[in-house]
Amino acid sequence: MARRLGVAPATLRTWDRRYGLGPAQHTPGAHRRYAPADLARLERMQRALLQGATPAEAARLAAAPHAEPARSSENRPEARVVPTDRWALGMGRAATALDTAAVRGLLVEAAAAVGLVRTWDEVVRPVLGAVADRWACTGEGVEIEHLLSEAVIGVFGARAMAAEPPADVRPVLLASMPGELHHLPLTALAAVLAERGVPVRPLGPNLPSEALTAAVRRTAPAAVVLWAQDAATADPGVLAGLPRTRPRFRSFSAGPGWADAAVPDRVHPLVSLADAADRLGTLLGVTQEH
Repeated sequence: MARRLGVAPATLRTWDRRYGLGPAQHTPGAHRRYAPADLARLERMQRALLQGATPAEAARLAAAPHAEPARSSENRPEARVVPTDRWALGMGRAATALDTAAVRGLLVEAAAAVGLVRTWDEVVRPVLGAVADRWACTGEGVEIEHLLSEAVIGVFGARAMAAEPPADVRPVLLASMPGELHHLPLTALAAVLAERGVPVRPLGPNLPSEALTAAVRRTAPAAVVLWAQDAATADPGVLAGLPRTRPRFRSFSAGPGWADAAVPDRVHPLVSLADAADRLGTLLGVTQEH
């Protein structure tokens, strides 16, 4: 069943334990036997996740297939939402085949159709999550993750380079914490901000605190965003030690590593790509995507 859905066995066990989406035929100490109805329910769960639902929302839709999700302003008939699952599923297949050209083509197509934020949230993140589940369960798939990351950097980076933010707007510094090697979400944020007319200075992964201080003093940014994927790299001391400048800048923490960190009160958490783009855009007086 895990192979059929393209997820890790641990994911199926989690869906069973948290949301009751386990097999109909299962007794303690025996094999889990999935019936066709179980498969249909899990496929509904997966489709809902790929379309941007939270796991809890997706589980409710899977358990009650005829129930309609609550309509937001994006879901009204006059503002029809383009489904993105075909791009996610296609990219997953292309990445597994290590077909770089196909992955890039699907990313370009999705970004042109639904924008960078939805492409990241509904196409890139689900596929990367599935690859991470596979690696955690089997120890395989690192090459797939690397290929996906390079494709995302290429496509999102090109969109950022094509934009021409105004020269009279103070920039936003984007950097990963010292020791933090993940920076792909910052690449996505840089592209979204650039398209909205916000100048960005991406400083990449594993930026030493001394280099961060030098960059802040040299650029007089409007905001500094520091990414931490892991709790081990989420050092509140780096945030507290940022230099004071005139004019002042806003400090933001981003990434799951900060979840339990005691960050200074003046540091504002960013919870998603859309949240980051909206808040930073508003800070600089840019509220709509170009």
